[in-house]
Amino acid sequence: MKLHELHAIPGANKAVTRKGRGIGSGNGKTAGFGSKGQKARSGVKRAGFEGGQMPLQRRLPKVGFNNIFATRYAIVNVADLEKVFEAGAVVDTEALKAKGLVKKTLDGVKILGNGELTKALTVKAAAFSASAKEKIEKAGGKAEVM
Repeated sequence: MKLHELHAIPGANKAVTRKGRGIGSGNGKTAGFGSKGQKARSGVKRAGFEGGQMPLQRRLPKVGFNNIFATRYAIVNVADLEKVFEAGAVVDTEALKAKGLVKKTLDGVKILGNGELTKALTVKAAAFSASAKEKIEKAGGKAEVM
């Protein structure tokens, strides 16, 4: 099969409806806008306009705050390291990505202390929780801040 032999399946290409082209077309005269009223006129269909009533997006209160300067970490638990890595392994962002524990590194990887660790690992990450650092060192490993 070549590119010039490809064709669309039946029903994939639908003819464009030509509006306002006479009553025989089935979509003539008012062209699907009905008769009279503001919505039948041109240039008055603004999204969110409620006829002069205070629009919903202005009636609802503004809530929350988005700190665009916040540091966002990709988080990995100590229990995940226990499952995936062998004793004596060097764990860094590339190794975590390769094993599928982290998809996006964001502003770095933070290791959290959920779970137990029995293997001695050398872990290199942007940040550690106090409990994670303690568990890594207790198992005979090293926690290095990158």
